[in-house]
Parts: sequence; structure tokens; C-alpha cells
Amino acid sequence: MSAKYPLVAVFADESCLGNGKIGDTPGGLGALIEFRKADGTVQRFDLWASEPDTTNNRMALRSVIDSYQAMSRKGNPLSVLFTTDSRYIVDGMTSWVRGWMARGWKRAQGPVENVELWQAAVEAVAMHETQWAWVKGHAGHPQNEYANHLATRAAAVQDRSDGLVVSSFEEWWAAQPVRANTKRAPLSPFPAPDAFAPAPALPGAKTARRMT
Repeated sequence: MSAKYPLVAVFADESCLGNGKIGDTPGGLGALIEFRKADGTVQRFDLWASEPDTTNNRMALRSVIDSYQAMSRKGNPLSVLFTTDSRYIVDGMTSWVRGWMARGWKRAQGPVENVELWQAAVEAVAMHETQWAWVKGHAGHPQNEYANHLATRAAAVQDRSDGLVVSSFEEWWAAQPVRANTKRAPLSPFPAPDAFAPAPALPGAKTARRMT
């Protein structure tokens, strides 16, 4: 398989301060979004947002929704390699969602948690084709670590970017310490069009909502 549309690489992460504890748990999302320009160079943009009381899973879903909404503003379909350390997102978007939609947005065991966000995520990605990729979190992956930096900062400060903004990734990456006798981890290369393997398209979320 290969990419049908212009390729984009998204590295997304989420943060929730005090997740699972009593009291407000502020959260954030962060995304590093890479486009390849006509001259072959990679252009990077940042995206971040926050909520005052949330969960990791909700912010992971928001990372999908907010990223795709920002990329969709011009109305052009894209081939997106979406990399996250959230199995909740990768397994959900490639497997669970189909069963939920077939049952009218219900699980065999009962209601779907965060159903309104899952529906919004399916709707947000519908225009595009996506390859969902998992990466181990907090393992030194440069772009994932940067997305985590954006997410944790947003959770702490409780702010959001005005859509996509020019990225500070290169400055941040250059400032990261390197341990003695170790090499700096390599960046994930920009995806090759002929290696792109999108997940099968999902049914439209709006149609499925009418089944609930």
C-alpha cells in the first residue's frame, strides 16, 4: 500500500497531574506535527491544550480530536502517521471502535466510556487515511518526549495553543542533556509514501450516532 494524499507525521501525548487521585486532576495534550515541504525539508508545528479536571484517557482522545481538527482546517485529505504511547488510542481506533459502532456505540458489557470523545475522534479522522503507531512512552523517543513535554506543560499551566504554531522542537532537542558515553537518540524519519499502511476506513460517526 502507499499514501494517497500528502503525508503528515503526528507525535501525540497526554498528561494528567494526579490521575486517579481524589480532587481535581488537571490534564494536557501535546502534539508535534511534521509536514514535508516541496524542497524535501520537514516543517514542524506544535499543538497543545488543557482541561482543569480530566483523565489520561480523555486527554489521549483529545490529542486525536484536536490534532485532526487543526490539520483539517483547509479541507484537504491527508495521509497521517499518528504515533502515540497510548494503547487506548491505537487499540481503540484500529479494533474496538468497529464493534462499538456495530452495536450502536455500546460495548457487549455495557456503555462505552468517553463515548462522546470516541465519536468525535472518529468524526475528526474521517476525511483522512491514518496509520496508527504505538511507541513506548518515556523511553527516549525524541518526538514522543517532546509531545510529552508539551502535554505536561499544558497541564501545569492550563493553556492552549492558537491552533498550529511554529514548533520549538529543535531548540528543545538541542537543550536536552546527553549522558556520558551515550549517543543522542535518532529522530524518527519522515514516513516514506510507499511504506505507508493505513488502517481500514471506519464508518461515519454521524451515521453511527443515529443508532444510539
